[in-house]
This record gives sequence, C-alpha cells and structure tokens, in this order.
Amino acid sequence: MTRLPQTTLHFNRQLKLSNDGGELSSDTGQFLFREFDEKLGFSQTIAKHLHLKDERSFCIHQNEQLLRQKIYQLIAGYHEDDAADQLTHDPVFTQVLGTPALASQPSLSRFFKRFDAQALDQLQTANQELLDRVHHVRQSETLIFDLDSTHADTYGNQEKSSYNAHYRTLGFHPLVAFDGLTGDFLKAQLRPGSVYTSNGVVDFMRPLIEHYNETFPKTSALVRGDSGFAVPALYELCEKESVYYIIRLKSNAKLKALAEELHPTHEVRDVSVTESYVEDSIYQASSWSMPRRIIIQSTRPAGELFFSHAFFVTNLSESFSSQAIVASYKKRGTMENFIKEAKDGFGFDQMKSHDFLVNEARMMLSLLAYNLTNWLRTLSFPVAAKGIQIQTIRTRLIKVASKLVKSGRSLHFKLSSSFVYTRFFWDVLTRVQQLKLH
Repeated sequence: MTRLPQTTLHFNRQLKLSNDGGELSSDTGQFLFREFDEKLGFSQTIAKHLHLKDERSFCIHQNEQLLRQKIYQLIAGYHEDDAADQLTHDPVFTQVLGTPALASQPSLSRFFKRFDAQALDQLQTANQELLDRVHHVRQSETLIFDLDSTHADTYGNQEKSSYNAHYRTLGFHPLVAFDGLTGDFLKAQLRPGSVYTSNGVVDFMRPLIEHYNETFPKTSALVRGDSGFAVPALYELCEKESVYYIIRLKSNAKLKALAEELHPTHEVRDVSVTESYVEDSIYQASSWSMPRRIIIQSTRPAGELFFSHAFFVTNLSESFSSQAIVASYKKRGTMENFIKEAKDGFGFDQMKSHDFLVNEARMMLSLLAYNLTNWLRTLSFPVAAKGIQIQTIRTRLIKVASKLVKSGRSLHFKLSSSFVYTRFFWDVLTRVQQLKLH
C-alpha cells in the first residue's frame, strides 16, 4: 500500500488526511459477486474448460486465480492491469480470490500471453455452458439473437489494426451477439478493423444456432440484424435451422419502385400531416435463391413532400402482422445499450496490446465479467432494480467501505454504518443465498 504523508486540509486545519487506516477496503460488495459466483459455478466452470499452455516451472498464482482476479477487477471498475499493484493486500480482494496477495501487473500481462486460439474457444465453451445453466433457471421460451458489429480504437502498431471507413478511424471491428430479451452476451469475435460488417457472420452464427436448436429444441429463436447483415447465406442458415429472422435491407432502385407503387409521392393528401404506412410484399433479389416476404415501412413527415422507406426481409408467417414485425425490429435498438454497457462498464473495447490474440483474450474476459454481472442483476436483484447499469451497481452494491476485524477463527468485515444503500445490499445478499441454480 502506498503511504502518503499526513495532509492538513486548508478549509479546516483540524482535519488530517492519510491513507494508513489499516485493513480497510472500499469494495466490500465483491463478496456478493463471489457468493453468486459459487452458486452459479462460474469460476469452476471456466477452470474446467480453460487449459492454457503454461511453461512456468514454478508459479505463485495459478491461471484460474489470475483469470478470476482480472474478472473481479473489471467488475469493480479497475480496468487497467496495474490497479492490481495498489490492491495487492486489499482484504476483500484477497478473500474473494483465496490468496494472501494479488498478482502484480506484470503477472497479469504475462497471463494473457499464454492464450492461443484454442484457449479462446475454451472460454466461449465455458460461457455457453453458463448461458445454458441460466437459460434453464429462467425457463425461457424465446431467444432473440441480436447481431451487431462495433468499433474498438487502437493505438500504435497493433497487429491487424486497420482503417474502418464507416467509423473513419483505425481500430478493430468486433462482431457481437446478445440476447435481446435478457441482455446476455452470447458471443463475440474480434476482427481486423477493415472487414465489412457481415464478414464471417454465417460461421459465427451457425454453431450458436445449432447449439440452441439441439439443447433447447422447444425454445423459439429469432435473429435480428441491420442492413449490414443482409446476407442471403444468413437467411438460408436460419431457414434450414427453422429459426426466424428480421433483417433490414439496403434500399435499391427495385425496392424504391415497389414502395412508390404502393404509396406514390404525388398523391400526398395533406402536407401538414405525417403519413405512415406498413405494407407486405413478396420480393426476390437477384442474389436470392427464392422469393421472400418483405415489409415496407413508408413515412412522410409533416412538412415534407416525399416518403422515406425502410425495408425488412423476414421468414415470419402471415400470422405475424407487418406492424408487429417492424415493432420487433425497432426493439433491437436496446442492443446499443448492451454494447455501451460492455464498453463503458467492463472495458470491452480497451485492447492495447500489440498481440491480436491477447486483445481478443482481454475482450473475452470483459464479456465474462459483463455476463456475471448481468446474471446477478437479472436473477437476484429486486424487480425495481433489475434494469440498473453497472455504474449504479458499483455505487449501490460494490463500493462499500468496510474494516477487517480478526477474532478467533473468523474474519469480520464491518461495513460502514453510514452506507446509504445498506437495505439494498442485504436484500441482494439474501436473494443470492436463497437461489437454487442446480
């Protein structure tokens, strides 16, 4: 622990500040995450699947401990590895990790160097097993695969970093999939910055769709994606696997002509009133193997002379109205919140290594930290708090001051008596301990 000289405050010279208060922690809420971790079998599942090629002849910190340390640092908001140097003997972190001292920043950095493509697959397998466990608990009947790509800035000469014309900057272009209903992070793949949005999406989605069809055959699945994922091979995959899809189409001359036939611009009735229509049609692009149902949304805002059109392709039957299909697609916008939560809350886009695989490993640990938090929130928080985001969770649950008092065989963590959210803290802990997940 860094010790600073005692400092006197200018506004009141009777007040002295120093950071030599003894065995104190500001992250007591990590115990709730560790309790939930044990209930879910989170760390055990990852340890079961992850087998790194470790050439160390002697080590103080096992790979499982290093992985757990990094995930818990991310949850607490310590995204940089060197935060470990200040947390070395933090009484809460050491108990959560079951170690007398945390690994240092160099140890964490070397840990990521041990990841290869096989290890990344093992992390995804572990994540999928945990997703399945939670899916069983929720008894979900519907699953929505929300697809998107995002951007991660890079700095310097990083492997596979390249210019992305859409974002107009250098970086990576990860492909991500979330469950649109629960916010669960289903899968992520790091890609070079210059690849197009849909690059590799069929290979990305195939194992995910096949897994859920085999493991949860009674679960109804829907794929949603913007026009960047308007790929015939993706439609064909969904049709083959009996999975529904709603994917936005890029506008073209034929689609515009079709929309204009339905609602000609020259037939505007009252320019001061907004007009909006949603229509069905059958359409076959030249790259499609067969005709498909499309939805056309035509809108002319008040004061405008021309309609703007949005087009969607779907394999949903006529029992789903065109209005319901458009409404479902619009709900895909919540995915932007999930991506922002993963980035701002868990450092999902903070990839600063020169090594591409190291960056993907860091991305995967951010994904796991995000999911552990999301599962705790959705399974153990009271209904009114299930939608709160990680920054609020840290304020209300994690950033709790406590003092360690040792007596006999026990370690007593005395929480601050001035903690504002004490009722919420104990409520969540009770709910975690009462959970039945197996």
